Amino acid sequence: MALRVGVVGGGQLARMMIAPAVELGVELRVLAEEEGMSASLAASAVGDYRDAETILAFARDVDVVTFDHEHVPQDVLHALVDAGVAVHPGPDALQYAQDKLAMRAKLDELGMPQPDWASVSDEASLQAFIDDHGGRAVVKTPRGGYDGKGVRVVSAASEAADWLADGGPLLAEQLVDFTRELAQQVARRPSGDVVAYPVVETVQRDGVCAEVIAPAPHAPERLAEIAAQVGVAIAEGLGVTGMLAVELFETTDQRILVNELAMRPHNSGHWTQDGAWTSQFEQHLRAVLDLPLGDPSPRAAWSVMVNILGGPASDSLDARFAAAMADHPDAKIHTYGKAPRPGRKVGHVNVTGDDLDDVTYDARSAASHFLD
Repeated sequence: MALRVGVVGGGQLARMMIAPAVELGVELRVLAEEEGMSASLAASAVGDYRDAETILAFARDVDVVTFDHEHVPQDVLHALVDAGVAVHPGPDALQYAQDKLAMRAKLDELGMPQPDWASVSDEASLQAFIDDHGGRAVVKTPRGGYDGKGVRVVSAASEAADWLADGGPLLAEQLVDFTRELAQQVARRPSGDVVAYPVVETVQRDGVCAEVIAPAPHAPERLAEIAAQVGVAIAEGLGVTGMLAVELFETTDQRILVNELAMRPHNSGHWTQDGAWTSQFEQHLRAVLDLPLGDPSPRAAWSVMVNILGGPASDSLDARFAAAMADHPDAKIHTYGKAPRPGRKVGHVNVTGDDLDDVTYDARSAASHFLD
């Protein structure tokens, strides 16, 4: 009988687990939030992931439950565990991806490098933090933010007064003087085995990942080693099972600092679909099933991933495929079954090769076919 993996969440990350599941002989079942989502090909149920009975009913016929996102409430996660369901990553790990204040405190406990931070509950404490850190700071809502949402750079506490009025503490962080952003991915099995992918450079536009270069260019061997050590230490220290992405700042004095965590496949790892011996999606399935992990090594000298953000306003993504393929036969095009909308991640393009300039040009040019 085939192993059965239940994925909570019907977005593009669940969609991209379908192909490797088929190759591995794994039966993938998806609990989608609504009809017609990206992973509808594998959607065996539609329902509210915040409802324990819905999740328990979905989990009844699978061997392990994993996630397309980190938003399933802790009480629902614990209900699964209490019912004897294998949940990877588990609630004890996921709490640190769900709550940025809890994450910062735990990373301090583990001795991980990170920006100065504080929990602030009023304008006075936030202003004191701003004053102590050069007159500017980053303010984040502890829960729910992604792709630049729930994040503000402020120079006065009054600029976050509306968030403070909602009640509950906010996370104040030092505004880091960084040269670029990096990402380190690792995979860990429940039995403890762990592998690390090469550290990559991520390019953000308007708070959204636009491009990824793998491996990160101009990265000294020592920096790559430290990034991998940090990723592995966090995975082990938090008890993460499955894929973990650690978003990092590289500072002007060549340190790395932890920015964010994601306990699932991640945009920074989409390059692995065509550029690594084992994609992050296959690796995640292997890890949550406690199967031997695959080789995370690159297949080529360089891989570049370019996100398709928004898509064409004048027609569909499908209408653009032929021209993109004709002009760039070496490009691998991945779309998510989503309707175009400004700022929305609707797909990405991967290109691999030996010359970084050529690879970057081809990836950008192929992706441009899907934009107006």
